[in-house]
Amino acid sequence: MRNLLIRFFINAAALWVVDRIFHGIIFWDDQSLLIAAIVFGLLNAFLKPVLIILTLPVNILTLGFFTIIINAIILELTDYFIDRFSIDSFTTAILASLFISVISIILNKVFKEK
Repeated sequence: MRNLLIRFFINAAALWVVDRIFHGIIFWDDQSLLIAAIVFGLLNAFLKPVLIILTLPVNILTLGFFTIIINAIILELTDYFIDRFSIDSFTTAILASLFISVISIILNKVFKEK
């Protein structure tokens, strides 16, 4: 349970940073950011592994870089499910997914359970 809460706060922090960096990503309020963090985490937990398996040949050919596209798709799906969250273009979603990945890696290292 503790690990799940840590992942939720990491997702929320990463989405908050991306909201501050990119003008094409808009959260109308803090509640929409928290709901988006929950939806984003659930999509990452359940849909992302399926997408990675389905696109494995492409992912191998691109040496794993197609995972960035999968992350952007997950972010766009989060935008689709949350009304008060908006991403203006797929390019913005790709760049934001890169930042979210980097922020998540850093925060996971910081809060890694020993």
